[in-house]
Amino acid sequence: MEKKLISVIVPVYNIKEYLPRCVHSLTAQTYENLEIILVDDGSTDGTGELCDELAGEDLRIRVFHKENGGSSSARNLGMAKARGEYLSFVDSDDYISEDMYERLSGAVEQYGCEMAQIGRDEVASSGERLANICEPPKETVFIPAEGFMRELLMHRGDCSFCTKLVHRSLLEEKQFPEGVLNEDFHLLIQLLCEMKGIVSLPKQCYHVFYRPDSNTRRMERNQFSRVYGDNVDNADMALALVKEHWPSLARTAERFGLYQRLDYLLHIPVEQMRPDNEQYKNICKNVRGNIFKALKNPYLTKKNKVYLLLFAIAPKFTRRIHYITMKIRGIE
Repeated sequence: MEKKLISVIVPVYNIKEYLPRCVHSLTAQTYENLEIILVDDGSTDGTGELCDELAGEDLRIRVFHKENGGSSSARNLGMAKARGEYLSFVDSDDYISEDMYERLSGAVEQYGCEMAQIGRDEVASSGERLANICEPPKETVFIPAEGFMRELLMHRGDCSFCTKLVHRSLLEEKQFPEGVLNEDFHLLIQLLCEMKGIVSLPKQCYHVFYRPDSNTRRMERNQFSRVYGDNVDNADMALALVKEHWPSLARTAERFGLYQRLDYLLHIPVEQMRPDNEQYKNICKNVRGNIFKALKNPYLTKKNKVYLLLFAIAPKFTRRIHYITMKIRGIE
């Protein structure tokens, strides 16, 4: 029986140094029925030309060039062009083990499910393996949608689409949101409402290459990534979905929303804590209005609760003290 076609979508932008390693890890897969879609998102350093050169090495590689619009925009174009029954995504500075798609495809066939995921690790530019962000299971396990949502809300689950194989039927009327960060979480929690669950595999086959100079990690001291605000918006969406589909997770979702607001307040520069900052004002208002829920929530730590109480009473003062504490520890 011919194996089903898997479309691997790789958004590409100014990544000339690392792209060959990524692409060659795809062409070396033991699962050979792949199409590899490179979406050049308006690169300016010769990466677009490199994509065309790599396509000349393997007929399974297809290249599309577009104006710069961000990773979600590139992924969405890749999905529109994909011909595979299953879709997967790889970031262009990362790479994968040669048996990743063999394992993932075997899992979806064995369990008859629409999505499978595999473990990931993080590798520093020095080659050193970093601490796990998400712990993989010790053996293959099917996780019901409600259980997987619980893991995400407790910050234990892996929301990345890069570690997953997804049946295209789940994505036919869906897109990654453009112009926002943490877009994988945003889309995944919507898909969970339409699924029975996810098969999770133990081996760490996806390798995240940690580049200190990458756009997502390079941040000046006074800059404030919009990801913190986007995370709060995602938390509100998660709470609404939980109330509709899994009411038993309501307190877990409330914990998630409070935690994301706390994360926002712990990182916002004091200079941006102004009365004309609507997002900041609304987050403070929400924390104050839900402080008693926070203090009674069994899923928040004592440290979380103390910080939330302090931010509810004196947000600027608390942020200043936290900044001084982190600076003394050499973190900020």
